[in-house]
Amino acid sequence: MRIGFDAKRIFHNSTGLGNYGRDAIRILHRYTPIEKFVLYNTAPSSVDRLDILKNILIKYPKGWFWKKFSALWRLGPVSKQIAKDKVDIFHGLTGELPAGLKNHGIATVVTVHDLIFLTHPNFYSFFDRIIYTKKFQYAATNSDKIIAISEQTKRDAVQYLGVDPEKVTVIYQGCNDVYKKEYDGEFKEEVRRKYDLPQNFVLNVGTLQERKNAFTLVQAIDGTDHHLILVGSEKKYAHKIHAYIEDNQLQSQITFLKNVGDTELAAIYQMATVFCYPSICEGFGIPIIEALFSKTAVITSKGGCFPEAGGPHSVYIDPLDVGALRKEICRLFENPELRKDIEEKGYRFVQKFSDESVAHNLYEVYKSVLV
Repeated sequence: MRIGFDAKRIFHNSTGLGNYGRDAIRILHRYTPIEKFVLYNTAPSSVDRLDILKNILIKYPKGWFWKKFSALWRLGPVSKQIAKDKVDIFHGLTGELPAGLKNHGIATVVTVHDLIFLTHPNFYSFFDRIIYTKKFQYAATNSDKIIAISEQTKRDAVQYLGVDPEKVTVIYQGCNDVYKKEYDGEFKEEVRRKYDLPQNFVLNVGTLQERKNAFTLVQAIDGTDHHLILVGSEKKYAHKIHAYIEDNQLQSQITFLKNVGDTELAAIYQMATVFCYPSICEGFGIPIIEALFSKTAVITSKGGCFPEAGGPHSVYIDPLDVGALRKEICRLFENPELRKDIEEKGYRFVQKFSDESVAHNLYEVYKSVLV
C-alpha cells in the first residue's frame, strides 16, 4: 500500500493540525504494514519536525512556477505528480483535497477536524468562511471516505455539509508519546526552576484566542489565591487578558509561557494541580487528552465534543460561567482525595485513545477505500 499525504502542516505547523499529521504518520509507520508514505510538502521546513525517514518520500513542487506559487500547486496541479508517483490512496489530513484525483483513479480519504467556521461563524472573517466552506465542501463531496475526529464533528458534517452519515467514520486522536511517560522528580524540578513555577497551579494550554476562552479562566482565578499558568501563543484576543490582569493587579498570580518544548510541557502537565480548558468550541480538544495521560484532573466545558475527550469523570462547567469555574477550581484544590480519584479514573478512561487503536482504525479506513 502506497499512501500520499497532504503534508504542508506536518512541516510548517508546530501545533494542532501539524501535531495531528505527525502523529498519524508516526503511528501508522509503527503499527501498520504500509509500504510507502509519500508526503507532499509545499516547501522545505526550516525546522526538523518529522524524525522518521524509513519508507518515507518527501515531494515538492517541480518547476520554478509551481515552486513560487506552491499554494496554487497544492489546490490541484499536485494531482498529476501524485498520479506519477503511483499513489494508491491520498489522505487529506486537514479537511482539504486537491482537485483532479478522481480523474487519475486515486482513492481519497479526508480528515475533518471541525466545522467551527460554520457552527460558530462569529470567530471567523467573512472571506475565511467562504474559502473554508468551498474547500471543505469540495473535499467532503469528492472523497471516498471522511474521517471525523469526534462524534460532534460527524454530526456537524452531516448537518452543514450534507454528507451521508455512512460515509463518515469517527476516529479519535491520540497524542504525542511524551505525554504518556512519567518524568522523574529531578527533571520536573529543573523545569519548575527554569520557568519559575509554584508548587501548586492551574494549567491551561492553547493559543490565546477568543474561542478558547482563557479570559473567563483569568476572571475565575481573580478572587482566589491560586496561580494560573497559560501556555500558548497569543492572538489579538490576548490584549484583553493582559489588560484585565493589569487592571486587577493579578501579575503575581498569572504566568505566560510560550515556545515550550513537548517534553518540558509534559512535565508541566504532570506538575499541575488542575488542568482547566473552558473552550467554547473545538473539534476534539487534544490538551484534554494530554492532561488525562498526565494523570491530572480536568475541568472543561459542558456539551459539544468535550465529554468525548474528557470522559465521565472530568468536571464540566458552562464555559462562560465565571462563578461556577472558580467554584470547581477551589473545590478540587481543597479536596485532594477527590482530585486523586478523578485523576485515576481519567487515566483509565484515556487509554481508549492509544496509538495502536488509532492506527488500526485508520488502516481499516484505507483498506475499505481500496475494495
